[in-house]
Amino acid sequence: MAPDNSLPRIEILIVGMNGDLRGKRLPLDAAEKIWAGTVRLPTSTQSLDIWGDDNDDITGLSLALGDPDGTCMPDPRSHVAMPWAPEGSSQVLATMHELTGAASFMDPRAILASVVAKFEARGLKPVVATELEFYVVEDDWRETGRPQPPANLTYRNDPNGFQLYDMRATDALDDYLATMRAYIEAMNLPGDATTAEFGPGQFEINLKHRADALAAADDCLYLKRIAEQAAKRHGLKSTCMAKPYSEHAGSGLHVHASILDAQGRNILDAGDGDPALLRSVTAGMLATMREAQLIFAPHANSYRRFQPGSFAPVDIDWGIGHRGTAIRIPETAGPGARIEHRVAGADANPYLLLAAILGGMLLGLDDRLDPGPMTEPGKDVPPGTPRLTHDFLTAVEDFSASAFIRDTFGTRYQKLFGDTKRKEAIAHLRTVSDFDYRTYLPRL
Repeated sequence: MAPDNSLPRIEILIVGMNGDLRGKRLPLDAAEKIWAGTVRLPTSTQSLDIWGDDNDDITGLSLALGDPDGTCMPDPRSHVAMPWAPEGSSQVLATMHELTGAASFMDPRAILASVVAKFEARGLKPVVATELEFYVVEDDWRETGRPQPPANLTYRNDPNGFQLYDMRATDALDDYLATMRAYIEAMNLPGDATTAEFGPGQFEINLKHRADALAAADDCLYLKRIAEQAAKRHGLKSTCMAKPYSEHAGSGLHVHASILDAQGRNILDAGDGDPALLRSVTAGMLATMREAQLIFAPHANSYRRFQPGSFAPVDIDWGIGHRGTAIRIPETAGPGARIEHRVAGADANPYLLLAAILGGMLLGLDDRLDPGPMTEPGKDVPPGTPRLTHDFLTAVEDFSASAFIRDTFGTRYQKLFGDTKRKEAIAHLRTVSDFDYRTYLPRL
């Protein structure tokens, strides 16, 4: 008998180190298992690398320990509809806990929650919003081995050209974007503007600010899932690869952040508060940016995005209203005073990303720091400004040696993430590419 695909269900989801969702699908009459906290998965599920390997020989967290279970503790705040599934279906994000009751050191949601708790201990609350860029491509990528822009954005298979803010590009994919919007509304996400970006089939969707950083990360992860599921509905594929095309713009994941005190006042307001605090928080993020770059750029492909002359930053700098800097300050005064962190690619894990950004901001709260001279529009970067690395393996080593990373993410997670990414970086270095063959085989 064929399965009945019309039956509603509920999915309980945990987040892996690469921002991937894994979990279980249950019929609605078994939903009480989720809310009772009795759904289990191996804790090693959150140690899986980009290929899905548990790397037990590196981590010792799987069969070496008997691959022990953990419990998936649902967060009721994240319980939302699953609008691409049969009516009545829903999904909920969970945090992995050890059977002892403690949150797993590997759980990205738990890591972010621990950083937010440091703000709460100071009587503060971070306010966060994300801007996600992604590409939509034809669904023949498995056969062709490469992405191709949607057919109605090309002429004889060539892209129509740059589409930045071009409403014709938005109109060309109106059905897809309308489905995304319907899913966003069905899931009660704080969706805001949708814009066409530079690349063919590239779009950005903004999410409104949340005075709850964990919920903001949940929103971003759900938005990635919405992009993927809506694409399936229209015979397309979405991708959050940082650089899916050599010749077109990369995709970023920009973060806007401010901080509220116990009275709800924005403490980064330089016009009505301490004008030096905004600079100090900026300095904290700059001081930790190179050590945390592996969080912002977690894959080999991520480093193809950092190119001079693009909107992806290459310098560890800051500026007011300057979209070429790593840290941009859109507003310095009033309730909207905030920073915009522009380093991360769309492939970043939003929980780890916010943990790294907020951890840097904490340094600027606890000590009065100086960000140095700003980069001004039309002028060169100030002399002596450090640079981000263009090398995946260098980022791994910087991450693995960082005291800031150890304090923010914990010693065990620093080692797990660093060792796993070192394996990925070495695999990339050992792989002979099509570029090697095209360039060197005919000539050497």
